[in-house]
Amino acid sequence: MGVALGRNKGPVPGSWTEVGGPSKRKLGCAEAARTLPPCSVLASMSFVPVAEDSDFPIHNLPYGVFSTRGNIPPGSFPDPRPRIGVAIGDQILDLSVIKHLFTGPILSGHQDVFNKPTLNSFMGLGQAAWKEARAFLQNLLSASQARLRDDVELRQRAFTSQASATMYLPATIGDYTDFYSSRHHATNVGVMFRGKENALMPNWLHLPVGYHGRASSVVVSGTPIRRPLGQMRPDDSKPPVYGACKLLDFELEMAFFVGPGNKLGEPIPISKAHEHIFGMVLMNDWSARDIQKWEYVPLGPFLGKSFGTTISPWVVPMDALMPFAVSNPEQDPKPLPYLCHDQPYTFDINLSVALKGEGMSQAATICRSNFKYMYWTMLQQLTHHSVNGCNLQPGDLLASGTISGPGTARGMGTALASASVREKCCLPSRSPEVLSALPETPDWHATLSTSLGGPGSSAQVPLSRLGHKQRGHCRLSSFTHAGLWTWKHTCGHARL
Repeated sequence: MGVALGRNKGPVPGSWTEVGGPSKRKLGCAEAARTLPPCSVLASMSFVPVAEDSDFPIHNLPYGVFSTRGNIPPGSFPDPRPRIGVAIGDQILDLSVIKHLFTGPILSGHQDVFNKPTLNSFMGLGQAAWKEARAFLQNLLSASQARLRDDVELRQRAFTSQASATMYLPATIGDYTDFYSSRHHATNVGVMFRGKENALMPNWLHLPVGYHGRASSVVVSGTPIRRPLGQMRPDDSKPPVYGACKLLDFELEMAFFVGPGNKLGEPIPISKAHEHIFGMVLMNDWSARDIQKWEYVPLGPFLGKSFGTTISPWVVPMDALMPFAVSNPEQDPKPLPYLCHDQPYTFDINLSVALKGEGMSQAATICRSNFKYMYWTMLQQLTHHSVNGCNLQPGDLLASGTISGPGTARGMGTALASASVREKCCLPSRSPEVLSALPETPDWHATLSTSLGGPGSSAQVPLSRLGHKQRGHCRLSSFTHAGLWTWKHTCGHARL
């Protein structure tokens, strides 16, 4: 079964490279973005052909790691080396080929980072280097710049069709932490297990709750996930049993990659946290609910989570997301001083999940949410993670936790949460049987997507896309939803 996520087009700021951390931006940037040109104008800003409905305009430029092992155009040669690229139109700009062009004050001495098979070294250079690279790439790819535009030989070596590329994990993930930062999700789960009066644990409103996940089983979109085996106790009156998970679930999440990080024993203050966040990906935190239920007391998730976590291959830089910053929900009680922002903000990112399974002619949306509903922000998550002196490193992955919104089950970020509260989802022809049968279906896949901006957005610029057509595999792609940007991520399939 497939989970489809929305497609959005949205605003683009006039000067993305000048947007910095919270000290350099105000929440009014979303209003300013509404005056930006439509897709037809933005598509002409680069000499690289970019369709009006492309997910990779010059204002996006996400980073990824790719190779060209096969399916290459005539006259080209396969290159099995994983290497760093930037997406533009339907092409990938190979940064290892043009590394000698990075002659800015920082990158001129670090051109070798673009020869690496992962983004870790580049992430570790810090925010000033990221901004320098983004400004240079936007200038290099602009229609008015001849340096790459008119060098036919260099262009032939530097550009690769996305259709001929194999994508990899963008970074070597040394450590992975999953938070539990949606108040709506924490409340929904708490009601199920402890009742309405004790829905939130006493610590939840005072700190970003998280757990240490399994980094080795984080995989890139396109990697199949096998339905896990384990212990379960479906009947509390009988002994546990061993077998294949029957309650396999998805969790709609987003995650960010850590940049420079910190030394052991030296916490990152919240005023500096934005300098350590490189960019964001979509994430599916696969969950074996029956295994998880039996094992999680007293130490929390283990085998019910560690069998696989899927992320999108393209990392969208924070400067590409800052125009969609909005005020964070009010936090009451006020957090302790080390968790207090000068300018608390989050991002207006619409999310939806749709299922398409056997016997269904089209996908059906089962939930909608928005990243702006998250109670704890990324800056608070990173700061709290390091407050005890824990050292974060370039390429570490920090995830949001399930992103649920207010209201009915359609605002939840998982299938089983929706089923557990017994609310009907509007599935064509087979509601509610499709939803309740989802976890036991032997072969299904999940697509996660986001749409940036809001109903007031007018510029027609989609955020990012990557299409892998293999049935049941993960992909990053999108479909049109007027007025918003979209980022769509199909998160694999599971088999018995």
